[in-house]
Amino acid sequence: MTKINQQQMKQQLSVYFIMGTANTSRQPLDVVKEAIEGGVTMFQFREKGEGALQGEEKKQLARQMQALCKEASVPFIVNDDVQLAIDIDADGVHIGQEDAKAQDVRKRIGNKILGVSTHHIEEVKQAMRDGADYVGMGPVYPTETKKDTRSVQGVSLINEVRRHDLHIPIVGIGGITYENAAPVIQAGADGISLISAISQSADPKKATADLISLVETEKASL
Repeated sequence: MTKINQQQMKQQLSVYFIMGTANTSRQPLDVVKEAIEGGVTMFQFREKGEGALQGEEKKQLARQMQALCKEASVPFIVNDDVQLAIDIDADGVHIGQEDAKAQDVRKRIGNKILGVSTHHIEEVKQAMRDGADYVGMGPVYPTETKKDTRSVQGVSLINEVRRHDLHIPIVGIGGITYENAAPVIQAGADGISLISAISQSADPKKATADLISLVETEKASL
């Protein structure tokens, strides 16, 4: 896999859907399929929480979701589980500050996409040194999906990173919905990542399409 360039990365972060079995009451594959039909630009398999699949069951679901993404040319990212990403030849890995060290993950995955969650500017600079292709910043807003998150920071870190002229693709994370997404893009993020706004929607395809339209409109206005 050729290392992705920043311009491509910025486009693919536009509407970044994250999901596992704990995030929907519906058949997970149906939700992913509908989100893809709505135009989602990147997908992250995050199988965590109560009752999360393990072992072969987890790998099987990952492969099924990966196949849907591959058919639509949507990058398929694995949250945290570097070995799983390597085993199934995923497009990349996303890690948090409490997970494996980014520089070690970069060595293991080669030119695959590497995303790192960051919470202050020094973590952003370290992620850049470690070879991250993009950084997630948040939680922007309060979120019920992730119980282990840091304190809510709004768009302050996004603003700070852009003020310091740090050139790395940014995706906002945490509590983002259609109603509150615009300020994230206006602050300088290249995209928004969402779980519930799509996974718990009555119409994931429409929810995704509406978000795509919103992000494109906000980007065009900058």
